[in-house]
Amino acid sequence: MDAFSSSSFLSTLPISFPKNKSPSPPNLTILNVSSVRIEEKTVATTKQTPRPAEQPPEQTRKPPPPRKAAAVSRRPAAEVSLPTLIFNGFDEFINTFIDPPVRQSVDPRHALSANFAPVDELPPTECEVVEGALPSCLDGAYIRNGPNPQYLPRGPYHLFDGDGMLHAVRISQGRATLCSRYVKTYKYEVERSIGSPVIPNVFSGFSGLTASAARGALTAARALSGQFNPGNGIGLANTSLALLGGKLFALGESDLPYAVKITPDGDVITLGRHDFDGKLIMSMTAHPKIDPETREAFAFRYGPMPPFLTFFRVNPDGVKQPDVPIFSMPSPSFIHDFAITKNYAIFSDIQIGMNPLDLLNGGSPVGASPGKVPRVGVIPRYAKDESEMRWFEVPGFNIVHAINAWEEDEGNTIVLVAPNIMSVEHTMERMDLVHAAVEKLTIDLKTGMVFRQPLSTRNLDFGVINPACVAKKNKYVYAAVGDPMPKISGVVKLDVSVSEADRRDCIVGSRMYGPGCFGGEPFYVAREPDNPEAAEDDGYVVSYVHDEKSGESKFLVMDAQTPNLDIVAAVKLPARVPCGFHGLFVKESDLNNL
Repeated sequence: MDAFSSSSFLSTLPISFPKNKSPSPPNLTILNVSSVRIEEKTVATTKQTPRPAEQPPEQTRKPPPPRKAAAVSRRPAAEVSLPTLIFNGFDEFINTFIDPPVRQSVDPRHALSANFAPVDELPPTECEVVEGALPSCLDGAYIRNGPNPQYLPRGPYHLFDGDGMLHAVRISQGRATLCSRYVKTYKYEVERSIGSPVIPNVFSGFSGLTASAARGALTAARALSGQFNPGNGIGLANTSLALLGGKLFALGESDLPYAVKITPDGDVITLGRHDFDGKLIMSMTAHPKIDPETREAFAFRYGPMPPFLTFFRVNPDGVKQPDVPIFSMPSPSFIHDFAITKNYAIFSDIQIGMNPLDLLNGGSPVGASPGKVPRVGVIPRYAKDESEMRWFEVPGFNIVHAINAWEEDEGNTIVLVAPNIMSVEHTMERMDLVHAAVEKLTIDLKTGMVFRQPLSTRNLDFGVINPACVAKKNKYVYAAVGDPMPKISGVVKLDVSVSEADRRDCIVGSRMYGPGCFGGEPFYVAREPDNPEAAEDDGYVVSYVHDEKSGESKFLVMDAQTPNLDIVAAVKLPARVPCGFHGLFVKESDLNNL
């Protein structure tokens, strides 16, 4: 689950610099320090680490030894200036004596073990189709985003803190190539030039007042010295991808989008940070919604400063429309995803939020508020202000991802389908204890009544649909099976219409990957995307799958209409693809127009 893969917390640092000014690091003799190398380091890391179930209690575990930046680089270390050495020394002191990674949830030896370990970049490399044949409708590229730290962390590290890396399978006439490239964000480029981490990890670096004050002061000192300019963004672009206004973007919700391009030979190129001609001055969601009929994109941003939620849309030609600030949200909440219907946008104000005051008690600024009653907000999607925003209390309804929404009863009823987190208090610290059950929420706009109905009690997340059904009533959902999360042991197909006749579980299809095999988010690709008469499930479900026993990664293509989601094609990948977050399929014609 990527709910907090990037945060808006540091984006509000009270340090102001000209937006487009390049960083001015101290005098450096750069020898082009390599990014983290994969396989040899993975073995060294995982052999020294017990399996999660065998870990001793957190309170009895000893802090890990200090880690050196770029410890596995094959190239000579960069000759750094005295200020950089001093900053790195302070960083080492903080991570060793003030806030070492003593908790399993932020111990890099655990968080970066097995298939969560980082990999190196891979240029376009031909793949072998080892089973079946690739359908012609897959001509294009499947691209999956995810965290992949450029340097091994010196101290605490959370899964959501890694630099964004795109893994792209380029398919043409039944042949496939794989390419893995970092999103060349400003953060990535600055840290690569200096040869070590510079910007602290947001989700693991600010736990307790002392640690937060120390890292905050060090970050400010680095910025004031010219090592980096926060005005140019500190985001990771590690969460998802979206095709908006004829451009392809890598997204992370703490920064602006980064435009990327897939070349004819399958390489992934970062074009740069995109602000929609200066109209997007802050971050945006990693989950914009594209209306398949109007081609408009609807999006939002959230943060720890009022307004805590801001809604906006982007025209089909890529022109951003004015912001609609939502001041009726009284406190900052994690609104990672949302949904749209033909006439409305739906937001969830959940029990997970940002509370910097918790630092005073030694806690994290991000956590659960058990006393808070979750709400669902509905606003007309073309609203010019929040005057028509309506909030509905829905106790116990905490969603991180939204699958789809639509209108019924001539627009008087809204239906939302989403996985509801049953154990919200564990979301940040123990993802393996999180259980999400897919539910259908019905809101009667006339009476204000809200109804909830379970669709499946299985632990499911990363639910996707046929993209042509966004904002319309749909029948089928394809969701990842947590084993537990963040590991995904298979994919299931749900028929949400089953619940209209009776209350049995809606799962009608399933493909489990087998012992030791774990996949990622499924994605649906229609066999005839331009045929309005095609059946909703006439297509394929695709995903990356990794076999932990053999070390092999594959790209699987499954028949969406079969009860067992039969494998149509399997592509053996030339390099390991680590666990990640969200993906996107871009057809050939759209790739050619980027």
